[in-house]
Amino acid sequence: MWRSCAAGARAVVAHGMGRVTPTASCSVSPQDLAVPNAGWSAAMCEQYQRLLRCTTNGSWRRIPSYRRGLDHLPEVLQMTVDPGPGPRLFLRNVDAEGAGFEYAIFLHASGRRTRCLCQVGPYLEGHQGFAHGGAIATLVDTTVGTCALAAAKMSAMTAKLSISYLAPVPLGAVVVADSRVEQHEGRKIFLSCQVCDTQRDTLYAEATALFIQVEDNNSPPSPAACPQR
Repeated sequence: MWRSCAAGARAVVAHGMGRVTPTASCSVSPQDLAVPNAGWSAAMCEQYQRLLRCTTNGSWRRIPSYRRGLDHLPEVLQMTVDPGPGPRLFLRNVDAEGAGFEYAIFLHASGRRTRCLCQVGPYLEGHQGFAHGGAIATLVDTTVGTCALAAAKMSAMTAKLSISYLAPVPLGAVVVADSRVEQHEGRKIFLSCQVCDTQRDTLYAEATALFIQVEDNNSPPSPAACPQR
């Protein structure tokens, strides 16, 4: 995570994400999109409330979700010379409510488990009536990635993601992706994930992943830092 407004501004400019106007203030009020909206089905709202109740005793907490990646970093300067929507998080790339990914992620108090509730919208169609495999891969990568970030307590990047697709996910379905850290060795974080229906009757996909902690946020890990398990 960027350490200061100035450092953040330099990183934004270096990555071609827009010119930044220097200022001493970094206060922003991004809109949290991991909350019910008109596009959520009754099943999605019901499961969301069930998971939300698990946060009352502190065993889980809900992670806010914003449209832009920079909104997750409030200490990074947000004011640009040319106001606009800015870079989008891939899962938040559709404005229409209910059309793409509608999701909310919950993090376990241990920092080693995440649970993502997701409603699969019609824009994610692959085979007629079912979600594209790439959409499920994105959901899995986001879920395990959040888990890896929490475990690493610093930036981490996907080095390997292996998914077994066991059943097609119908469009409009509400699914739960459960991820956990299986092993943490130095900079390497090994994780697993399962994507099921809300009743846990159908296992849609299961996956394993390897993430690498990134010590320098401006540089991706080198191939040598990503050995096979």
